[in-house]
Amino acid sequence: MTSVEHLTILYRGPLASCDYDCPYCPFAKRRDTPEQLRADRAALERFTAWVAEQPFQVSVLFTPWGEGAVRSWYRRALVELSHLPHVPRVAIQTNLSFRTSWLPTADLTALALWTTYHPGQVTRQRFLARCAELTALGVRFSVGVVGLPEHLAEARALREALPPSVYVWINAAEGHTYTDDEAAAWTGVDPLFRHSRFPHRSLGLACRTGESVVSVDGEGTVRRCHFVPAVLGNLYDGTALRALAPRGCPLEVCDCHIGYVHLEPLGLYDTFSGGVLERIPAMWPPTDPVTTGRASGSTGPPR
Repeated sequence: MTSVEHLTILYRGPLASCDYDCPYCPFAKRRDTPEQLRADRAALERFTAWVAEQPFQVSVLFTPWGEGAVRSWYRRALVELSHLPHVPRVAIQTNLSFRTSWLPTADLTALALWTTYHPGQVTRQRFLARCAELTALGVRFSVGVVGLPEHLAEARALREALPPSVYVWINAAEGHTYTDDEAAAWTGVDPLFRHSRFPHRSLGLACRTGESVVSVDGEGTVRRCHFVPAVLGNLYDGTALRALAPRGCPLEVCDCHIGYVHLEPLGLYDTFSGGVLERIPAMWPPTDPVTTGRASGSTGPPR
């Protein structure tokens, strides 16, 4: 018998195919074979069935390498999980290239979307039209952009065009450093950009991963997060649940939002209270964009 009361799971199955060709993504335009797609579908259905059987609360964020929401089995999983009374939140990271007609069949009090706009892969007008559909349907969602210099004008235009109620986040581009002036420009789009600008020093810091947050792959193998390879156990034989315990981070730094948001000293659960999985701040839109999130204790230069 487990003492778990609420487990947050970041699920990443074998799916690696994507319909976009982003130059900053190693999985751009990859194609899965029919066999790989069948394996991904079977793995996801097994995971969904496991969640349905649990006696405790389970929140789920799907973080596929590829684009999951264009696949019928991911849409079905999102709908099914959203209707389970012990699943307070189910969300997926997506480029928003799917049709939205299935969304009204979900419980929209539980379902949310973490969407990303990729300039060069879709026109801003088309992406904004899809966002307008989400707004009209009452879907909870955030929108983000990778903070490459060539994306700044598009990110500004996106922020200007979207309703103030929609949070636009900026991810620091991998391997890219920002001058103070450049960071200020991105902060004009996302007042919380400072959390992404620098990698967070994490070694030994208390982190919810491995205790109340875990990463699960298609085989049910459980790790504390996507970035720590050590295995805790398996989801389906119960070994992973028995291994849950408080743990300090074993890595020198954490530079991805789905990792460092769980670092307890950063206080980002307060900043994103009620919207951790879909990346929506608790107080949004802010009354003072400059000070939004200041109470989190995360400040400018590297921690």
